[in-house]
Amino acid sequence: MNETARHIRRLEFDDCALASSLFGPHDSHVKLVSDLSGVSADTRGTSLVLRSDNESSLDAAANLMAQLYGLVKSGRQLSPQDVDQGWRIVSHDSEASLRSIFADVAIPVSRKRTITPKTPTQRAYLEAIREHDMVFGIGPAGTGKTYLAVAMAVAALNARKVKRLVLTRPAVEAGEKLGFLPGDLVEKINPYLRPLYDALHDMLEFGKVQEMLETGIIEVAPLAFMRGRTLNDAFIILDEAQNTTIEQMKMFLTRLGFGSKVVVTGDVTQIDLPGKGSSGLIHARKVLAGIPGISMIAFQERDVIRHPLVGRIVNAYERHAHAIEEKS
Repeated sequence: MNETARHIRRLEFDDCALASSLFGPHDSHVKLVSDLSGVSADTRGTSLVLRSDNESSLDAAANLMAQLYGLVKSGRQLSPQDVDQGWRIVSHDSEASLRSIFADVAIPVSRKRTITPKTPTQRAYLEAIREHDMVFGIGPAGTGKTYLAVAMAVAALNARKVKRLVLTRPAVEAGEKLGFLPGDLVEKINPYLRPLYDALHDMLEFGKVQEMLETGIIEVAPLAFMRGRTLNDAFIILDEAQNTTIEQMKMFLTRLGFGSKVVVTGDVTQIDLPGKGSSGLIHARKVLAGIPGISMIAFQERDVIRHPLVGRIVNAYERHAHAIEEKS
């Protein structure tokens, strides 16, 4: 307990059971907040006492716990990921509402499962997909660009807003020629499409996915298979779009048919085009900016969704690198 801290915040919660849910098993959520914020935290009954010399961190930690309690009162079962993501949101924006981000927008992908945004950018992304026929989600890996797009596609299919899903990626050879891989063309391409299958299987039962693939309701295919087609009444996702050429991107975007939506995702810092060719995603971002009906959503590093332990590992490496720099 940091008795010498200059600043103290005491929070009183009005329900013992809800306070216990807020604090987490063995106060694990409180300990996580303490680790993330650098604030000393102690619980007793329904009380939480926060202490720190850093008033800004103290205010952010108190804000976080108060908002998380509001989520618990609304019926949400908190997870460590909620706590971690909540801290990253309120520490960046003290006016942010976790309720509006976590609770207001839900994607029903099955009778038993809904998916909700974890950051303000994710929320804006979902709203953009609802309101526009073409959306670009651009940013680092782990921000949920592809996963949320697939969730929206599954929800649209379940609601019969579209008749089929088309998921595609460019097959860029990363150090190994496709010709040396075993199997026919589809089998050679499948490793590139695995993340799309993983997202589908995370939302739908395996048998259901297989049935939809066999009947053509869901199509997972390399980008080259899109040429010459017009896709009507479909939800179409182009993943890893940074690895398209300018010509491929133009070809893909002009596949849009009536009653369809297109979502394009990619990370412009992870371009694997051979010979450092021009990325179709970077080109499209410039050419299509401001075009009515098209929305561009930019994800940032703070939108990365990760296990809290990953965050601690990243911070540990950063501290180690900083210590080495100070010694040199």
